[in-house]
Amino acid sequence: MKLTSQSIHTTHPAILVEDLCLTWPNGTQALRSCSLKVPKGEFWMLLGTNGSGKSTLLRLLTGLLSPQTGKIHFEGRMGFVFQNPDHQLVMPTVGADVAFGLVEERLSQLQIRHRVEDALSAVNMLDLQRRSIYALSGGQKQRIAIAGAIARNCDILLLDEPTALLDPDSQLELVTQVQSLVKNRGMTALWVTHRLNELDYSDGAFLLDQGQVLDRGNPQLLKRHLM
Repeated sequence: MKLTSQSIHTTHPAILVEDLCLTWPNGTQALRSCSLKVPKGEFWMLLGTNGSGKSTLLRLLTGLLSPQTGKIHFEGRMGFVFQNPDHQLVMPTVGADVAFGLVEERLSQLQIRHRVEDALSAVNMLDLQRRSIYALSGGQKQRIAIAGAIARNCDILLLDEPTALLDPDSQLELVTQVQSLVKNRGMTALWVTHRLNELDYSDGAFLLDQGQVLDRGNPQLLKRHLM
């Protein structure tokens, strides 16, 4: 049974998932005919309790896992932000870490510098370009991880509970930062969360339960039902 009215979009989806299924070797079914669409240029959230399949779905989207059945399609280049930024920041300074993702592209040093400066400006971190990664707060580290995706010209951001390890002020700063990137740079974002207050910043939301999308649509209607 649907909990809220399903939203209607005519926009071509940036993320399309159809009938994904994944069963662990012990027989536990992680995802069951899981389907969703994220419209291009919108900020959507994926909500669910622990064990609902949220992180598993994101790992399928990034290619870290492979589904037994189903279809995944992206329109554009994808960037992934981990729950713990220490798992993906690898260079000693802010600027070097953002530039690290560009090593496979045939760019001049000037082009790399411009890409890095543009990405850091987008997350309000340009003045910390030479700062040691180890001197950053958790929220700043997450913004650097996002800047790395911007520098690589990613069109889509996948974020796996990025505020889970942050204090309340940093949580608010990060979610509004992603909201701004979606509005001002035309990016698409899918944000995994269990925090109902974060729904206030999204364009839409999915409710995942026992490996299936139980409901989708207006985040405020969904929030009011769950509170």
